[in-house]
Amino acid sequence: MFIEAPEKRITRGDKEVFEFLSDLRNFEKLMPDNIEKFEVLSEDRFLFALKGMPQIVLERKGQTEFSQLVLGAASDKLPFTLTADIIDQGDSQTDVKLSFEGEFNAMMAMMIKSPITNFMGTLSDNLSKIGESA
Repeated sequence: MFIEAPEKRITRGDKEVFEFLSDLRNFEKLMPDNIEKFEVLSEDRFLFALKGMPQIVLERKGQTEFSQLVLGAASDKLPFTLTADIIDQGDSQTDVKLSFEGEFNAMMAMMIKSPITNFMGTLSDNLSKIGESA
């Protein structure tokens, strides 16, 4: 399953956007309002739980300085990645494209597609907070 959130333009340079996203504590600022729990476990791991959903632990799987950050599920039970592609547009303008990719059976995919799509949309919408926090 592949889900892509709408690209978001941020009025910050790519370095600043990358550094914001690389600090996993900042993901709490991007989470939906219905978050019940958010905890940074280490420099490369955090967990979160939304109302009515199980806890999910995400860990840094890889990154390319100033252009990409890849987070993935720490558990092999539901393997997926969440990727932020950071595209410099010059003049302190950066586009960020979030994508979700995971391997799920048809029943699971049907159950989680809508909540994941909504979650990705909220993360994307909240990227504007990068500009506010600097």
